[in-house]
Parts: sequence; structure tokens; C-alpha cells
Amino acid sequence: QVQLVESGGGSVQAGGSLRLSCAASGTIFGTNAVAWHRQAPGKQRELVAILASGGATNYADSVKGRFTISRDNAKNTVYLQMNSLKPEDTAVYYCAAFIGRFYWGQGTQVTVSS
Repeated sequence: QVQLVESGGGSVQAGGSLRLSCAASGTIFGTNAVAWHRQAPGKQRELVAILASGGATNYADSVKGRFTISRDNAKNTVYLQMNSLKPEDTAVYYCAAFIGRFYWGQGTQVTVSS
């Protein structure tokens, strides 16, 4: 059974940093595409960052230069380093991976206070 489990969320003041982790069980990320999405209250889920199978990365304009997606295959974990956080980054963050089909984690809450 494939499971993606996010961790690392929490509350932080504006300007602070957090690193989210997404650990996979029952499968391996390998070189498959992985991504982070987020959903703020009352808003649709949006793509934040994607790490394609070929290694290319792409980011939402709102997080470019502040967030970095990466993977550690030895730990079978994907990360989202978030710096210079803003109150508008407050959301539930979800890890996703395409391994034959899409898999989603359960989400982790990030709250940024001004």
C-alpha cells in the first residue's frame, strides 16, 4: 500500500522558514515526478512546486526565489524548503507523486503570522 506522509508544518512568524518533508512507503520516489500543492481556506488547491522526472523544477510565481523543492532518494523523501514566509503562504500543504498514478499525502498545516 502506497502512502505519502508529510511532516514539518507548524506556525511561524512572517520572514521565518520551515522545511516540509514527504516520506513515501510502499513505493519509491525514484526519478518520478513529485510536487507540492497547497490549499488555503476558501481557495482552490494550487500547485506550489514540481520536480519533474528529468530533474527540472518549476514554481508558482508567488513562491519563486523563496521555496525550493528537492528529493533525497536514499531517504525516499521529498522536501520543500520555505524561506521568507509570508502570511499569504498560510495553507495546508500536500505532497503528490506520479508513480503510475497520482498519490497524495494527507497534508500538513502551515500558518504564518504577521
